[in-house]
Amino acid sequence: MFTGIITDIGTIESVEVRGDTRVVVRTSYDTATIDFGASIACSGVCLTVVDKSPPGGPGWFAVDVSGETVRRTAQGDWAAGHRLNLERAMKLGDELGGHIVTGHVDGIAEIVGVTPDGDSKRIDISLPSTLAPYVAPKGSVTVDGVSLTVNEVADQRDGSTHFSINLIPHTQSVTTLGALAVGQPVNIEIDVLARYLFRMEQYRALTR
Repeated sequence: MFTGIITDIGTIESVEVRGDTRVVVRTSYDTATIDFGASIACSGVCLTVVDKSPPGGPGWFAVDVSGETVRRTAQGDWAAGHRLNLERAMKLGDELGGHIVTGHVDGIAEIVGVTPDGDSKRIDISLPSTLAPYVAPKGSVTVDGVSLTVNEVADQRDGSTHFSINLIPHTQSVTTLGALAVGQPVNIEIDVLARYLFRMEQYRALTR
């Protein structure tokens, strides 16, 4: 489990396709504190550490990305040079600064607007119709692994939904979201509470 509070920006050093895709990520984390088999969220995707740098050298860790994960995440996420929002798994007793995040991407959305708002940025995102019921004003959403609050929601005639978020200067500087541009795909994870509430309503309707 994660909280959507990013603690490092990693950069993909190398990508090797061999059944699954082996990805090596450069990081400022102290890899001596990372166990083999540990979970690290990479731009919202929970992945397992299968290798890491030896003590004293530049920090890196390796993960295996399955074909299913590649298909369900934003195009370009797993290319050399790509920057990733990193978060290590939370421990019991950690401060829950964002919201409960599982590291399972529910869908891919598209940036449709980037507007300066004082020192902040307003980001408008187009969400697929399959995820539209799960997003509500002042609710939580995870964008490329970052826990954010939904400002406004506007349903479109084609069944999709546009929602907006606000990026304060701090969030822009400590995540990759400060570089978002119109047309860019992003990984979306809906609030786990919204997922279960929607399922409960579906089941209730069937049993009436």
